[in-house]
Amino acid sequence: MEAHLRKVAVVTGSSRGGGKAIAIEMGRAGWTVYVTGRSSKQRPNEEGVPGTIEETAEEVTRSGGLGKCVQCDHSKTADVDRLVTQVKAEQGRIDLLVNNAWGGYEHHDVLQFNQPFWLQTVGRWDAMFNRGVFATILTSSKFGHMFFSQKNGIIVNTVAWLQGNYLGNLYYDTAKSAIIRSTVGMASELRKAGVAVVAIAPGFMRTERVLAAHKERPFDLSKTESPTYLARAVRAISQDTNIIDSSGRLLYVGDLARRYGFTDEDGTQPPSFKTPGSEA
Repeated sequence: MEAHLRKVAVVTGSSRGGGKAIAIEMGRAGWTVYVTGRSSKQRPNEEGVPGTIEETAEEVTRSGGLGKCVQCDHSKTADVDRLVTQVKAEQGRIDLLVNNAWGGYEHHDVLQFNQPFWLQTVGRWDAMFNRGVFATILTSSKFGHMFFSQKNGIIVNTVAWLQGNYLGNLYYDTAKSAIIRSTVGMASELRKAGVAVVAIAPGFMRTERVLAAHKERPFDLSKTESPTYLARAVRAISQDTNIIDSSGRLLYVGDLARRYGFTDEDGTQPPSFKTPGSEA
């Protein structure tokens, strides 16, 4: 496919995990995908978690798309400005922005995650809000000018959510709530331009970080799903000509699988992840 005929996606935090799967899935759909994040061959992840933007971009291209990697710290205005300038100069438009960048787990002992809020360190708040909430709002605002002027497009914010149940960590729960609420605000302000904004919640995904934790301290993976399940949900949304009708909403991957008819890698359709007592 000629480069100028491809649709254009920017997927943040796509060196690994759900972001990587989304980037590759959009490549399978034939899109040009800007793979962004901090982990590169020159600057690998400080904790030794595998995955770089170059590796993902290469997989996007092998899958049938056009992968373009851009090192970007989405909590830094200058980095995001450079990214927007590059996309605008090279493509002149953006069809899909996926906000998946999240630095809230870095240098965090998983055993300390569920400690009471009065025992949590301020550093956890800084990580989850600066490299999570702020990164999402900053990137959306910088690309918002392009979306508004072109009068179309989709913004997807990935989140963790359990039908309103507490997520077990005050900082984490508040950060994810803020992203969901910001989705409502973005959707309201971009609706008149025909731009849809949705939040998507996958279930418990077998990301590189999760599998590394499982290797160290084994736990039950029977109710987990692959990152591809989330990726197929994003692809389905990108193809929905009526997605504006769902703008401002929080959508669950399990529900979207039944709406659009896609499956996880193993052919199953895991339901939306719920905990005992979750709302129906």
